[in-house]
Amino acid sequence: MARVRFGLFEFDLSTRELRRAGAPVHLQSQPAQLLACLIQNAGRIVSREELRQAIWGSATFVDFDRGLNFCVTQIRSALADDATSPTYIRTIPKGGYQLIAPLEALPALAGAEAPSPISTRPSRRVIATGLVAVIAVVAIVVGYALHSRARPTAPPVVAVVRLDNETGDPGLSRVSDAITDNLVERLTALSGGHYAVAGNASILRLPRNQRDLNAVGSTLHAKYVVVCQLQSVGNQTRLLAHLIRLPEQTHVWVARIENTGSSSEPEIAQNIAAALVPRLAADITSGYSSRGLGR
Repeated sequence: MARVRFGLFEFDLSTRELRRAGAPVHLQSQPAQLLACLIQNAGRIVSREELRQAIWGSATFVDFDRGLNFCVTQIRSALADDATSPTYIRTIPKGGYQLIAPLEALPALAGAEAPSPISTRPSRRVIATGLVAVIAVVAIVVGYALHSRARPTAPPVVAVVRLDNETGDPGLSRVSDAITDNLVERLTALSGGHYAVAGNASILRLPRNQRDLNAVGSTLHAKYVVVCQLQSVGNQTRLLAHLIRLPEQTHVWVARIENTGSSSEPEIAQNIAAALVPRLAADITSGYSSRGLGR
């Protein structure tokens, strides 16, 4: 079984290429490896340790939890799958992941057929058809060039830095990391193709006193960065989420969430994303005409 279909998607296990309705869907190498592993174990719960061995191996040291969460987030984004109501991949809390979509085996791609023999002397119809084809190709090329000049070539990148735990309680560092991972997932799920999200680069995990937002922008080609702070306010906690435009480091919006201790990490991330995404979308839209983002 080299090629399989599930829903609108096809996946080639030999090349690890994902397609949606015939069109290629970009997946980085490690997320593609993880998807292949889930497909090969379809219907079975694949533990996090099994996925670690399959993708990274026992000899390689990485921040496994963040790396795995990033891979799953990227796959869900590519499949437009919702973690709370999944169609393709189900999360088993403290267990692993399970591909729940039914699979259909597809035949291997056939080689191109040899062309039928034709006369070496072109007819008037052949010549006319060729001219029409040439004109059509020229029109497509010119149209594409004009379209490319009129619109940005790529959506802007939004970088999400590791949430700053400013409470003085080291026990909340794991909560901070969980909020960061969930925020990356929520922003990715809500992007609608209007922006891309970077959330797993090592430069995003540096402590605040070593952080350089301009370096984040230049390294990741980011036009925006999200910086969050978890603070103590009496017996409660407050979270501030800053949406900053680069390279000028202008604040587009600041979201404030009070008493975060009464909410789960996914709920907090959802509230942050719900506050930031409309402001981000509005700034991107205005930026296309006034600042030429993506050009």
